[in-house]
Amino acid sequence: MDIDRLLYLNNLYDLYGSLLTKKQQMYFQEYCFNNLSYGEISEKYGITRNAIFRQLKLIEEKLVEYEKNLKLYYKKQKINVIIKKIDDKTIKSELENLF
Repeated sequence: MDIDRLLYLNNLYDLYGSLLTKKQQMYFQEYCFNNLSYGEISEKYGITRNAIFRQLKLIEEKLVEYEKNLKLYYKKQKINVIIKKIDDKTIKSELENLF
């Protein structure tokens, strides 16, 4: 997975990760945050490497589907562009703290 895709999925996980099951959250965190391989994750949790691969693919699909429907990441990006244009430091700070 290329770095841009990984960063995008990490951003989506920040927004939608709580919608995943606890196991899906663990697998995603092990792979993306702890940099474990499929084999290392499968050994740690006692399931097949192929099962980890399928779960991570399913997680990616779910995160992308959530974004497709809710567009929170897209809206966050648009708001950040607007925030950069604001001169009033108080308003700017309050808006930045929302995220």
